[in-house]
Amino acid sequence: MRALFPILAALLAFSGSLRAQVVVKSGGAAASDGYYAARDYSALLSAKIFSFTPLANHFKLYQGYVKNTNLLIGRLKELEAAGATSTQEYSELKRRFGWEFNGMRLHELYFANLGPAVLPEGSGLKAALAAQYGSFEAWRTAFLAMTQVRGNGWAALVYDRQASTFHNIWINEHDGGVPAGAEFVLVMDLFEHAYMPEFQLDKARYAQVFWDAINWPEAEKRFLGK
Repeated sequence: MRALFPILAALLAFSGSLRAQVVVKSGGAAASDGYYAARDYSALLSAKIFSFTPLANHFKLYQGYVKNTNLLIGRLKELEAAGATSTQEYSELKRRFGWEFNGMRLHELYFANLGPAVLPEGSGLKAALAAQYGSFEAWRTAFLAMTQVRGNGWAALVYDRQASTFHNIWINEHDGGVPAGAEFVLVMDLFEHAYMPEFQLDKARYAQVFWDAINWPEAEKRFLGK
């Protein structure tokens, strides 16, 4: 692993062919050249879910994941163009890609499922969760219990559409524990930067504030595959 650190240092210093601004389609999809642009979540500042400074700093951290994902894409393209795909640098950066990309995408899912907004009347998501867990409240209890797992990571509700089954999952770091093919319905950031500046070690209070601020129509849309 030691060999990885000088490679990453060189990557972060790299600015060769990567453009400063990348135009993307609405919704944050990559442009035709494969690069990404950070989405704007500044509206959450006025919602006053969390304190201004911790949330603004959280946006900056997210933007760093977007930047590093683009740096990886740019450097990998260069190595591929040079026929250097058998090098240690190429192998290690390929391994790194999922971590940076998921760091970007999980933050986008997290910010987008903050609102707050109530569950729609006749919610299909609420009914489906109640059918699997016995009641919506039983699922809520299980999800909030999972948010107290020790360590850094993400708590998420995912939906296995092939089996019509929900799973509450813990994602270690960004890329460990993500079920292949599962669709994210709800995502909660449980890295220390997400809660310690405002809540210190009180993860339970942070989890309750998060719960009270869920954008349920967004979660409903994800469940329906829209």
